[in-house]
Amino acid sequence: MTNIPETGRTPRVQIRLVVIQILVLSLLGTLGGRLWYLQIREGAEYQKEASGNHVQQVVDPAVRGDILDARGVPLADNETRLVVSASRTDLLKQKDDGKAVLTKLAGVLGMSPEEVMQKVRLCDAKTPQPCWNGSPYQPIPITDEATAKQALQIRERSEDFPGITAEPEAVRRYPGPGKSNTAQVLGYLSPVTDAEIQQAKDTDSPYLRSDMVGRSGLERTYDKALRGKAGVTRYEVDNLGRVIGKAKSDAAEAGSNLVTSIDSRVQRVAEYELDRAMKAARQQFDKITGTNYKADSGAVVVMEAKTGRIVAMASAPTYDPNVWVGGISAKDYKALTGKDSDYPLLNRAIQGQAAPGSTFKVVSTAAAVEAGYPFDGRYPCTSSYSVGGQVFKNFEGENFGPISLGRALEVSCDTVFYGLADREWKKDGGINPKKGQPKDYFYKAAHQFGLGKETGIDLPNEVTGRVPDRQWKLAYWKANKDAWCKSGKKDGSYVEKIAYENCLEGNKMREGDSINYSIGQGDTLVTPIQEAVIYGAVANGGTMYQPTIGKAIISADGKTVREIKPTKRGRLPVSQATLKGMDDAFAGVITRGTAAWKFGGWPQDKIPLHAKTGTAEVYGKQTTSWLATYSKDYTVIMTIAQAGTGSGASGEAVRNIYSALYGVQGDGSIDSRKALLPEPQKGLPKVRTDGTIAAPKITGDPAKDAEAAQKNNPTNGDGQQPAGTTPSPGTGNRDTRRRPRRRGSRRMPS
Repeated sequence: MTNIPETGRTPRVQIRLVVIQILVLSLLGTLGGRLWYLQIREGAEYQKEASGNHVQQVVDPAVRGDILDARGVPLADNETRLVVSASRTDLLKQKDDGKAVLTKLAGVLGMSPEEVMQKVRLCDAKTPQPCWNGSPYQPIPITDEATAKQALQIRERSEDFPGITAEPEAVRRYPGPGKSNTAQVLGYLSPVTDAEIQQAKDTDSPYLRSDMVGRSGLERTYDKALRGKAGVTRYEVDNLGRVIGKAKSDAAEAGSNLVTSIDSRVQRVAEYELDRAMKAARQQFDKITGTNYKADSGAVVVMEAKTGRIVAMASAPTYDPNVWVGGISAKDYKALTGKDSDYPLLNRAIQGQAAPGSTFKVVSTAAAVEAGYPFDGRYPCTSSYSVGGQVFKNFEGENFGPISLGRALEVSCDTVFYGLADREWKKDGGINPKKGQPKDYFYKAAHQFGLGKETGIDLPNEVTGRVPDRQWKLAYWKANKDAWCKSGKKDGSYVEKIAYENCLEGNKMREGDSINYSIGQGDTLVTPIQEAVIYGAVANGGTMYQPTIGKAIISADGKTVREIKPTKRGRLPVSQATLKGMDDAFAGVITRGTAAWKFGGWPQDKIPLHAKTGTAEVYGKQTTSWLATYSKDYTVIMTIAQAGTGSGASGEAVRNIYSALYGVQGDGSIDSRKALLPEPQKGLPKVRTDGTIAAPKITGDPAKDAEAAQKNNPTNGDGQQPAGTTPSPGTGNRDTRRRPRRRGSRRMPS
């Protein structure tokens, strides 16, 4: 047997040992490096994540503040409902993305599976409503109208409904006191979006994923005050999710209450009268078009003349604001936004623009006096006014001979204003103005009256209207010249001829432009709220106020009150003597002018009313009705599109609003016991520490105040007024019987 020398194995063993040592050292080095990376370089980040994994947040939603009318009656409040919600995160963890669970849930709730699945899909540019536009990590409400039986089924069979919850929660409600609606004024809520959360995260009012935010109306303008601050409790939990301690707790702060200047009783009257006037107009025959009037939209504003506070604001067509609560259905969304909807979401009191017709003559009168024409001078009121072969007719061809500007306002004589505007146009150099700045009295007056810009009312998305002055005409011509030149024809249709003329000289102020403008026609556009500001200023002696609806913000416990004071915008560019002349003329409109046939028998000696009628022509449509009125306390503006003359379509409705305010009966007598608001409400309702409301003092006499608080003038069961009576619906005495607001809680991901 041959012995292998010891020295023959030594090199290989040594090599192996060296390799093993290198591997061991490499592994140790790798582990050490990784340990340094995790604990030193990224230690803070991983420590933060580890901490987060062991902290859970429970959100206690803040109770949203109420929106109250001037007497403390809730226009928007909260009620506790059983809300069924779905966690999209939990549903996506299931094999079929939760379709089976949602189908089963639909059966329990009496809904179609498609309807339920649409509720939980996320909104994007291509996804139609209904869809969820809030955070995908937030529980998505399926319905807020679950019955107790349905909620028990879901909770007792929780293993069949993973990701589904059924809990009582505080839900927004729009009670519509006394059958008032106030939809466009109040607005609505919807869930906060991720973009909004990011945008507000560094502000003093950040959003939580559970927040609902105002999207329009007062809900949007005063969202920050109404929303309050949600409470967040953070719990320390172990890896199994068991609570091992409380880390931190921030108590919820209830939202403040918004007291408005709206009187829900007057609001109901305004809505009712606007609706009735539109229905009545649709029964009237339009001789020009050969069909009945369409009366497809309208608005009414009731404003305190001496403060600018809005007592009532109605817009038609309207809708029920409660359709937004808990998520809107596809059918309801289409009814509100579709092409055949008449767009009821629009607040036509601040977003409806139309030519003002003869109500604009208050501006033209001021301009004429400023240009040097005496108010009491004599001006020819002929049946027509001819310019360059074109005839501008007076309404129905009336001829009153030489009359003053005051009388021209009473009888709404167009040709007086045609002549004055034409004369000033010629003085300024006609179509080619003289060197230097033309005076343009009629256009400057409109801007001085606040037209062509927002009034500043505390509602979102107010429009500006339009003053078609030289600057506007030039900008408009530049924007449309190419299209006009392409479509215009010298001998074509009426529209083609207009396009042809605009192509050549649409940037110039033509004679016909100034003539039409003087009576509120042509390209002039105003809104009802702008008219309210103007006629309110005439009523109070010349001060223009910024219109407001918010009157005060009161904390939930009533301890903090922040009043919203009236704000002056400026003064009318009119002397007191001219204002007095206008005031007398507008009173004459009621007694012997264009509105006299609708106000016969009114107690003018006790409650003087003033008015200006307007009938605006619109190309391709029927005429727009305008009626601007005021008393010593209030300004009432009503307009109805495609409804005929100002007094004819709106006269009776506006009279009935004043009758309800002052208690005027059908025979012209005054019953103060039936007057809804014979003078503007000055006091504020008191919010008690328990959340209940005490109505404000009205007269200062406790007995009379108690009688006023108890007074109730109900409508019939179908919401219509009793036949043959002046509408004066009320709300009953709900002031001191409000339920304390309740709150719920909801878990959200950390």
